[in-house]
Amino acid sequence: MPLPETIAVRFTEEDAGYVTVRPVVRQVFRLAELVDMVLSITGKNELRVQQIFRAGTVVYNGFRYSWEGFVSQANELAALLAAFPDDDPLRAFTADAVTAVTFEIGGGTQRSLIAITRQEASARRLFQKRSPWEILLGAARESAPRYERYSHAQRGDVYRLHLSAEAALALRKGLLDSAPRVLRKKLAGMQTPAALSFLMPRGHAVGAGSRS
Repeated sequence: MPLPETIAVRFTEEDAGYVTVRPVVRQVFRLAELVDMVLSITGKNELRVQQIFRAGTVVYNGFRYSWEGFVSQANELAALLAAFPDDDPLRAFTADAVTAVTFEIGGGTQRSLIAITRQEASARRLFQKRSPWEILLGAARESAPRYERYSHAQRGDVYRLHLSAEAALALRKGLLDSAPRVLRKKLAGMQTPAALSFLMPRGHAVGAGSRS
């Protein structure tokens, strides 16, 4: 049986651990749109994509999406996923193309992430020579980040830069000194990061559209 071209999807807000009455919204997805959403969660893991298609449910961005589950054959799925981006370790890092930086704090089950965009970090505090964004890109230029992966959720390639304890302390101080009030408030409680992840967009994925 061929894969469906369109899928009737129901979705509602997901409250973890609580049973609540929420309005259910119905929408018809093209198959590529459903794949796009699922890949944001699984990456290009064919087995996980097959499992989610068959289960007919997934949680994405605080919403639970449900549909009538269907079976996908390995060859069908491989052809479908081929239209979506793969990892590209040969893609050179370009600091000026970065649009977001994520601070990685701690590790294991204690690991937390704080992301800031170029837009919110480009302004600088009065009397400061550099903006927080210029400081972050300066760190990247001093020690080239290594390629990590393509992120379907962020629609771009991720490059990671490990920080020594000394470099992390200096970076945090520089960011707080240069950040305007709103950004400084966001970063004030941040512990020293263990690493930075830089996002270089690669354009919209196939079938990508606005989702909740």
